[in-house]
Amino acid sequence: MAHVIAITNQKGGVGKTTTSVNLAASLAEEGKRVLLIDMDPQGNATMGSGIEKGDLELSVYDSLMEPVETKSHIVISEAGKFDVLPANADLTAAEVHLLKLDDKEKRLRQVIQQIERYYDYVLIDCPPSLNMLTLNSLVAANSVIIPMQCEYYALEGLSALLNTIGQVQDHINPELEIEGILRTMYDPRNRLSLEVSRQLFNHFADKVYRTVIPRNVRLAEAPSFGVPVMYHDKGSSGSKAYLALAGEIIRRNKEATV
Repeated sequence: MAHVIAITNQKGGVGKTTTSVNLAASLAEEGKRVLLIDMDPQGNATMGSGIEKGDLELSVYDSLMEPVETKSHIVISEAGKFDVLPANADLTAAEVHLLKLDDKEKRLRQVIQQIERYYDYVLIDCPPSLNMLTLNSLVAANSVIIPMQCEYYALEGLSALLNTIGQVQDHINPELEIEGILRTMYDPRNRLSLEVSRQLFNHFADKVYRTVIPRNVRLAEAPSFGVPVMYHDKGSSGSKAYLALAGEIIRRNKEATV
């Protein structure tokens, strides 16, 4: 069965979608079968995977409405060598329609149950808000990766997100775990970055990834070319960081199953 990871932070601009796309490509590079599910109506993960969201006939919205049809909605990312359940603006209507359905918070879980046998990892790119789409993602996931910048306000946002995760654990998905906290746009010359890192390690210990994602021009450029950074500039620091992150995640998961 696939390991299902929600990549989420209700604070925007922390590298959530960048992480989703580039981690998917890096895990695929390591020989893993990967599905990326775009749960953000902006469709940035879809576009960053080289798929034109405006040309989609079917998307994750259709899967949420009819989970048994999901396999036919999946698109191959030729740019990233992984599969994508894509999103476009249609997903904006999903919140309203989900409220009318039975098990409204479990629809994405039902979607994944139809297809997880085909994959080693399913990554879910969540919207930057705590809404019904994010709730569906947390209910469907085994674990959560939290990308965050090492700045003061990020710690406040982390507290709110942890409260939400705790409520999901208590009421719907008791097996949900924190996969890891990922420091993004990291600058070791910044004293605040070092201080926030210290606090993260004090509070979360081994849940903080040793890998950090640096500020990197190539990483920022890659989405405009519709490719993960490793296919834009494999030698860049951003590409090397996400490959290292994929390796760290694979190692941790192996250790957890021993």
